[in-house]
Amino acid sequence: MNASERFFRAVETTGAWLLALLWIAPLLYAFWAAFHPSEYAVRFVLTAPLTLDNFVRAWDFAPFARYFLNTFILVTSILAAQLVLCTLAAYAFARFEFPGREIAFLLVLVQLMIVPEILIVENYGTMARLGLVDSILGIGLPYMASAFAIFLLRQTFKTIPRELEEAARIEGCGRLGVLWRVYVPLSKPTYVAFGLVSVSHHWNNFLWPLIITNSVETRPLTVGLAIFGAPESGVDWSMISAGTLMAVAPLLLAFLIFQRQFVQSFMHAGLK
Repeated sequence: MNASERFFRAVETTGAWLLALLWIAPLLYAFWAAFHPSEYAVRFVLTAPLTLDNFVRAWDFAPFARYFLNTFILVTSILAAQLVLCTLAAYAFARFEFPGREIAFLLVLVQLMIVPEILIVENYGTMARLGLVDSILGIGLPYMASAFAIFLLRQTFKTIPRELEEAARIEGCGRLGVLWRVYVPLSKPTYVAFGLVSVSHHWNNFLWPLIITNSVETRPLTVGLAIFGAPESGVDWSMISAGTLMAVAPLLLAFLIFQRQFVQSFMHAGLK
């Protein structure tokens, strides 16, 4: 490696570290403020006392238990519906011959280019006509068919040898049996990779839940946290930081525990 290559490598490494520090700085501040008294929220004194009172006050101030339950129900119901609907659609696009298949798949790809926020008004009108405003089903219904999942699974299914399907058919499996016993098991890394994307996206989704919900009984964590940190509620950065950490803790812990599995799933899904 000559001098110019070493220089560019050093510049790239320095830039990567700077971007990483810039990205993680808000999280580091949230940790500092959440575990220290309010008077030390903007004073970085190494000898400042540690405390868990901010988490207790945040939990008592807002119905976080209900927010967590709503978010869990929302995320799991969306993911379950996506896995079922998108698996069937991707299997049809990958292995069935029917008139207009390519046009239908092209329309699916077009959906990938549409920003979801463009459809908010139309989606709200549809949910109002169905009587699903201010309901968890109303939040999740527009997302229960994912064009990205259909595309990803269709590409994965097309890489599976047809000989395996023919062998399963000889053993007496029907269409759904072949799908369940051949295609789904061999596509596990793709399912894991998409599941991670879906869960993280809908756990953090804010704008649509904010518009469609009006009550504590249906608000997810993101909307509840925004109301919890609103200026009219009083700005206590230590308590707000504690609430923020409680909201991101499940995803953060899952990433730290299953980091290797996450990376391997995305790599395998990409290699297919």
